[in-house]
Amino acid sequence: MTDYTALAERYIAAWNERDAEARAKAVAELWAGDGRYTDPMATVTGHEGIAAVIAGAQEMFPGFVFTLGGPVDGHHDVARFTWHLGPEGAAEPVVIGFDVVTLTGDGRIRNVYGFLDKVPA
Repeated sequence: MTDYTALAERYIAAWNERDAEARAKAVAELWAGDGRYTDPMATVTGHEGIAAVIAGAQEMFPGFVFTLGGPVDGHHDVARFTWHLGPEGAAEPVVIGFDVVTLTGDGRIRNVYGFLDKVPA
């Protein structure tokens, strides 16, 4: 049985990883080789593309951190969770998103479908 909360925590940690080599390793451990990430601003397939999207988000919001925004829910090979992005220790996040993740049989991420619920003007 998959521990969806642990998976989401590892996912968030990958989005917070600033070191490119460590981030690439985290992405390779989390995602299937043909894994896909899709949100309103990007759609990529494969480890390099996913790591590049993460790096781009970090460049767009320097010094911000991702955190889980509440409990993680999951069943079978699907999980969903809300995340926050903002300055570390901030009372209110600048960005709030919601991700739906599908998994492979071995528990790696096959697809991420991301939604943005709150974005800066």
